Amino acid sequence: MTDDLLRDSDSDAAESSIERSLRPHSLKQYIGQVALKTRLSVYIEAAKQREEALDHVLLYGPPGLGKTTLAIVIANEMAVNIRTTSGPAIEKSGDLLALLNELAPGDVLFIDEIHRLPKPVEEMLYSAMEDFYVDIVVGEGPSAHPVHFPLPPFTLIGATTRAGMLSQPLRDRFGIVEHMSYYTVDELAEIVERSSKIFNMQIDQYGALELARRSRGTPRIANRLLRRVRDFAMVKQEAVIDDRMVDYALNLLKVDEMGLDQVDHKILMMMINHYHGGPVGVQTIAANIGEEVDTVESMYEPYLLQIGFIQRTPRGRMVTASAYRHLQIPFEGEETKR
Repeated sequence: MTDDLLRDSDSDAAESSIERSLRPHSLKQYIGQVALKTRLSVYIEAAKQREEALDHVLLYGPPGLGKTTLAIVIANEMAVNIRTTSGPAIEKSGDLLALLNELAPGDVLFIDEIHRLPKPVEEMLYSAMEDFYVDIVVGEGPSAHPVHFPLPPFTLIGATTRAGMLSQPLRDRFGIVEHMSYYTVDELAEIVERSSKIFNMQIDQYGALELARRSRGTPRIANRLLRRVRDFAMVKQEAVIDDRMVDYALNLLKVDEMGLDQVDHKILMMMINHYHGGPVGVQTIAANIGEEVDTVESMYEPYLLQIGFIQRTPRGRMVTASAYRHLQIPFEGEETKR
């Protein structure tokens, strides 16, 4: 029993080590987001030459594109420490103060899902970001009194998938605001090849490209699918993963050649079969497929919009002719033209 527990512990430690090694440590190692990296390298070098903390940074875009990884890279490039947390984890002002109190000059505080910060915490951030101090009230009742709490110059890096939900006052306090876009197939193939070496497995050029094509432009999905393809290859005793192995495994996983999974198909087919392709409100879509509205808007809709399979209209979402063709369903508009 003890030996089993030790083996489990060793396995967990090894997996955790692999997860850490998948993350690049510098801008040079970071694959993709070329224009963004170029701009960041200038901002970082200028801050280092001035011997100042980097301006506060807001990173926004769909999930899985590497916002957390990029925050860690920025801290490494600035040669400072980083503290990481998330908006929902900071429930009250005291939680934020505890985090800020542990920062040294120049350090990075990374807040994921920053759009989910409680309002009192967000308001406390205003003076912390702008003038590096917070005012807190100590005590209760007649003995309560304000305390001015100075902070060292620091860099706040906020990440969000819902930039529109940030209040204007908070957004205005970020000196650097950058959008992270989907990765190209070639960039994802490079990530897959790098990850395969870390996983101690072989994948050829065509296998990497096929997996990249079906990864929705997202590194996190590419690495997740690579793990699953690795499982199928091991069971089938394939020494090298090629495009046929990738196709076999991903077909079993219900990931099609455009990277659409079962939920994507469910969304499109529901809109076509029940609402003649739309327009359909996002709340109606979420209710029909049994998902939260936030999940549909942040996880599924951005990619379907990106590849042109749905479009937003003032009346709701609509399925496009491209989606009909992909699903091999006749499109009424094309039939009418004929």
